[in-house]
Amino acid sequence: MTLLELADVHTYYGDSHILEGVTLNVDEGETVALMGRNGVGKTTTIRSILQLTAPRTGSITYRGEELVGRDTYEVADAGIGWIPEDRRVFTQLSVEENVRIAVPPDERVDDALELAWAAFPDLADVPDREAGSLSGGQQQMLAIARGLVGNNDMLLVDEPSEGLAPLIVETVRDALAEAGRDTTMLLVEQNLPMALDLADRFYVLDNGQVVDSGDADEVSTDSERLTQYLSA
Repeated sequence: MTLLELADVHTYYGDSHILEGVTLNVDEGETVALMGRNGVGKTTTIRSILQLTAPRTGSITYRGEELVGRDTYEVADAGIGWIPEDRRVFTQLSVEENVRIAVPPDERVDDALELAWAAFPDLADVPDREAGSLSGGQQQMLAIARGLVGNNDMLLVDEPSEGLAPLIVETVRDALAEAGRDTTMLLVEQNLPMALDLADRFYVLDNGQVVDSGDADEVSTDSERLTQYLSA
């Protein structure tokens, strides 16, 4: 069943036409990678779904319901979670407090903490530390942990490996792979091996348009089909 569908979406920043007719879909239970160079519209696609930057024309439906024109909190209430590129942890709150405030009111906090600590044992060692004092890698772990405990039907994950050391990237990949067993994901990621490892299908954006798509197991990390759109 199709969970999320974008049809001919056109999104602007002022007079700048960023998304030029983006059409894609994500089926329930799958992980879909959205790839492309910097500046081609990947994050704008996420922001369009969330109605942070609403499309000027086009349709975005979730479980068959139109999202365009709704408030961002309504999109979140529908079951769409967001792990942003810039992490956005609450820097003056502790690690545990950051996780606790992401837990829905009808969920058990202890169960959520257990899930977060199991995904990221490094965080379990520092539950009382202020989030602002964590390393970049630990903050990314915390951002993903908050997404995992939010009981979302779908996660929008924006560049989770950006700026991280290889060992941390491996930890993040493993956590997302585990999350993908139970949660539908749209993953924005420039790390091609990681994206293809996690995804069932992929779309490639270039100049605000979808220029390629397919099954992740159809391509390799050195495929010219993809690298022509991903290399600087």
